[in-house]
Amino acid sequence: MTTTSVLAADSSVRAVTYVTASGVFSLTWLLVALPLLGAVVLLLGGRRTDRWGHLLGVTMSWAAFVVALVVFIAMLGRSSDDRAFTQQLYSWISAGSFKVEAGLMLDQLSMAFCLLVTFVGSLILVYSVAYMEHDPDRRRFFAYLNLFVASMLLLVLADSYLLLYVGWEGVGLASYLLIGFWNQNRDYAAASKKAFVANRVGDFGLSVAIMIMFVQFGAVDFLTVFGSAGGASKGAVTAIGLMLLLGACGKSAQFPLQSWLGDAMAGPTPVSALIHAATMVTAGVYLVVRSSPIFNLTPDAQLVVVIVGTITLLFGAVVGCAKDDIKKALAASTMSQIGYMMLAAGLGPVGYVFAIFHLLNHGFFKAGMFLGAGSVMHGMNDRTDMRRYGLISTVMKVTWITFACGWLAIMGVPPFSGYFSKDKIIEAAFIGEGWRPWVFGGAALIGAGITAFYMSRLFFMTFHGKKRWEDDVHPHESPRIMLFPMIVLALGSCFLGLILGPTGWISDWLSPIVGEAPHEEPVVPVPVLAVTTLLLVAVGIFIAWARYQREAVPQTAPVGSLATRAARRDLFQDDVNEAVLMRPGQHLTRSLVFVDNKGVDGAVGGLAAFIGGTSARVRRWQNGFVRSYALSMLAGVVVILGTLAVIR
Repeated sequence: MTTTSVLAADSSVRAVTYVTASGVFSLTWLLVALPLLGAVVLLLGGRRTDRWGHLLGVTMSWAAFVVALVVFIAMLGRSSDDRAFTQQLYSWISAGSFKVEAGLMLDQLSMAFCLLVTFVGSLILVYSVAYMEHDPDRRRFFAYLNLFVASMLLLVLADSYLLLYVGWEGVGLASYLLIGFWNQNRDYAAASKKAFVANRVGDFGLSVAIMIMFVQFGAVDFLTVFGSAGGASKGAVTAIGLMLLLGACGKSAQFPLQSWLGDAMAGPTPVSALIHAATMVTAGVYLVVRSSPIFNLTPDAQLVVVIVGTITLLFGAVVGCAKDDIKKALAASTMSQIGYMMLAAGLGPVGYVFAIFHLLNHGFFKAGMFLGAGSVMHGMNDRTDMRRYGLISTVMKVTWITFACGWLAIMGVPPFSGYFSKDKIIEAAFIGEGWRPWVFGGAALIGAGITAFYMSRLFFMTFHGKKRWEDDVHPHESPRIMLFPMIVLALGSCFLGLILGPTGWISDWLSPIVGEAPHEEPVVPVPVLAVTTLLLVAVGIFIAWARYQREAVPQTAPVGSLATRAARRDLFQDDVNEAVLMRPGQHLTRSLVFVDNKGVDGAVGGLAAFIGGTSARVRRWQNGFVRSYALSMLAGVVVILGTLAVIR
């Protein structure tokens, strides 16, 4: 059985043929089933599984990676046009002419995500064994991690937007449970609720997009929607694209739904690594790239994607410059890096491959840095204030070296991985006509310089300078089981970009799905861009070195300028949300309650009181005395006779 999806790469039309999975590819369902089984066993097994629950969680995640690796190797043995498969699981919804099959779709794009989620996710689970060793609820923690991995795998393997939505909500649920894992702390519980509510706004956009698809195409599966999108009106396609973008903004913490990401650091550090590197925040990028046949048909929606990505990459970079909490500084960097990916995805065929390429590189170096931050916290009695660190490189050498690999990679220093992907995004942003390449390319270039500054600030404040920790803190290296994942991720930070980029492997792998990128030259020559980018990076590193290593760093943050205070408060994003959304929402609900109480309830209550009062008065006429009844009868006769007399 063969089905065909029509993907519009640019002005041409490219057909990708999906065949029913068989042989090794029929094992695709195990990718979701194995970690899901682990979550179910650990949650339903309860305290009886406490002793070995963490081992089961790790085993199930690695087993999913083994399946992904076997399927990937089998894919490599096939031609580039023969690597797309569908697997129907069961009939899910049947309502008249509307039918939805629960099925999986495996191709080069979903395969890349499966490898990232299972490999990086499994390393994070190994790290968590030691990090959560003394937590009495470690078994429940691993259950939630398995649920997180399973939900993300369902999201990237779903063959329809409706099934993707199930994984989408599963990721949101798992993040809520993990961010608020230590919910006995009221601030942590509030942070999990904030993330949950912010994501509900984005989820509303995705659900509206699915509804429009159903109205327009009578179906919500990828193959039908992509094949029919070319026949829909421009307005409908644009509406779908914008609603999909709203969903992506929620999950990937993009402007204007980015406020939850910093607070999400309330969860245990492995959760931060999983959210920022392999799962939740990458979901929005996947949604946009997977929906490329829709976005290719609506330049307006593509432009909005580019604008959102550009604003967010600068927003996150500026916020990261003022954070003293090591995890929140890394969270701001994630926001900024995902902004680069969204910018690339909005550029269309010229940027899709680079968006995914940077996402894969980012998965390694950001997971490595978050685990490195957790290692530092482990040795510093869980303190997160970088102003109370300094000179940790002398006592935590492995953590220092592995973190340095991620630091160099995220700044785009050659030959580390970020250089091969982020610089390509900058080049792609400078392609075009008119004002766009100068605005978007210039923003991407400036963002690279700011990234070098705030990441160097974090690195020097943490590992160099003078000792600033207190006497009761005794920094020490983490256990080997925590260091092993950090070393593996550091190797990926060093060499993954070199393997995938210059060889052209990543482009060859993804182009059958996202289309061939047209050959266009940036408005600024590539060598000039490369040199300019590296100069800005060098300037950013030097300024950070001069301020945070050569000079003494105060243990208490100075008041700073207005810009610094604004960055510390996340550029007033919470204040804006409160003024624009929360307060008007409160006034609206209070007004509706008033209308309900005084209007609806008042009308119903008033009518009931009127009837009750009237009946009470009329009831007085029925007093049981014959003389009263006789008098009323006489009065009635008189009225009747009088009326007849008048009528005559």
